[in-house]
Amino acid sequence: MTADHTRLVAALRELRAGAGLSLAALAERTAYSKSSWERYLNGKSLPPRQAVRELCRLANEPDGRLLALWEIAESHWSGRAEAPALAPPTDESPPPAGTGRRRLVGSRLLVLLASAYTVIVGGVAVLLFLLLPDSEAQEAESPPDSVPFSFAPQCHGAACEGRDPMLLICGIGPDTLASHRTATGAYIEVRHSKKCGASWARTWGTEIGDRVDVTAGGPTYGARIRNKDDAATFVYTKMAEVRPGSTVRACFRPASADGERECVEARVSPSPR
Repeated sequence: MTADHTRLVAALRELRAGAGLSLAALAERTAYSKSSWERYLNGKSLPPRQAVRELCRLANEPDGRLLALWEIAESHWSGRAEAPALAPPTDESPPPAGTGRRRLVGSRLLVLLASAYTVIVGGVAVLLFLLLPDSEAQEAESPPDSVPFSFAPQCHGAACEGRDPMLLICGIGPDTLASHRTATGAYIEVRHSKKCGASWARTWGTEIGDRVDVTAGGPTYGARIRNKDDAATFVYTKMAEVRPGSTVRACFRPASADGERECVEARVSPSPR
């Protein structure tokens, strides 16, 4: 699973958890089965675009952020993002006599070999598909809402410092410590993961050139809105280690020269005695 797919799955799981939707509820209220949602939310397969839109609708969440993440993940899943471009020929001189025929024969041989390889791989894939147990049976044997080991947080405290909250699975079920709408109409939030012992800031409704920063008394981490894709979705900072009782500060800087910096602070609840 690519980093972009992992980021999409984390966002989908966060949205589902926030809306309190079980797999059964998703199956009842959408066109996708319970086992399909289990695969989508556990990263076993990429969800269709419409499934992402349906989840956003049920969670009463704008779909721009999730669809932007889906577009990126789908481009890598399908291989479109990795397709090499054909380079123009660099030598305009005519080839030596006989070279063209040898190249033609070599090209045909490569096509035949590729076709044979495709048939073999396809046959193996079909055989494996027939031998593998049905996904519905697998789901019946294990709790549908169980989180795979790979989706447990991958860092804590100082180990999370300056790292990506989505890639390290800290973005599943975080707390929103503070939220603020700026004078430009953009929103900023202070997010916190108790399991990771870290906080970060996120922003949306932004313009190209806007910036958000976060600090918890140590290094400051920022994220800038670089293009229209960033402006159409959530943009978030790296994580800062946060201890119970400490204060997290997030600041928004608009791109316009006359715009004023706006900040919001939140205190992490101390651990119960």
